[in-house]
Order: sequence, then structure tokens, then C-alpha cells
Amino acid sequence: QVQLVESGGGLVQAGGSLRLSCAASGRSFSGTTMGWFRQAPGKERDFVAAITWAGGITNYADSVKGRFAISRNNAKNTVYLQMNSLKPEDTAVYYCAARRIDALAVRAGSYDYWGQGTQVTVSS
Repeated sequence: QVQLVESGGGLVQAGGSLRLSCAASGRSFSGTTMGWFRQAPGKERDFVAAITWAGGITNYADSVKGRFAISRNNAKNTVYLQMNSLKPEDTAVYYCAARRIDALAVRAGSYDYWGQGTQVTVSS
């Protein structure tokens, strides 16, 4: 079992930046692909970004490419999401997820463990 705890959400003006963190505990962090998803009110949970354990290979949703950056510190069992040039449409609850298989995936159903989420609100 892996426990994931997100932090770093908040209220920011459009054009601003936030850095989300996700701390993992429990089962070994080794060999897990980590992902970030987001869910706005009344909408489905959407893929944002993912990063593999081996090689730190990344993948991004088109809507965040060039603005968001995912990274991980395996020694600290932590994954980050740096969000720059934020837009009001980025407003959502952001979830961290872990996948037992070390391979990129964009479907929420491909991930095995989830955090409780952190709210990000971008004002115009």
C-alpha cells in the first residue's frame, strides 16, 4: 500500500505560479510511475502529467505543455508539479497518483493509489 499526501495548492492570480508536492509513504516508492490529475466541478478527472521512476521520462497533457513541469526526488519519495503561467481554466482539485507499473499512462484507471487532492484556484 502507498499513501500519498498532496500539498501546495491555493489561490493565485492568472499568470502566477504554484508548486504542488506529493509525499509518498508505505510501500516502496521504487519502480512507481507517478502522475498528476485534476478535476474541475462537474467534470471528469483529467490527466495532467506523469513521470517514470526509471529515467524520469515525462508526459504532459497538451493543455499544460510548456507551462507545467513534473519532477521527482526519489530519495525523498516526493513528486512535484511546478505550474507557471496559470490560467483560470486550470482551476481544479489536483490529485497525485501512483502506478505499480513503471510506464507512462494517461488513464486514471491505470493508477493504483491516489491522494486526497489539493485545491488550486486561479482568479482572473
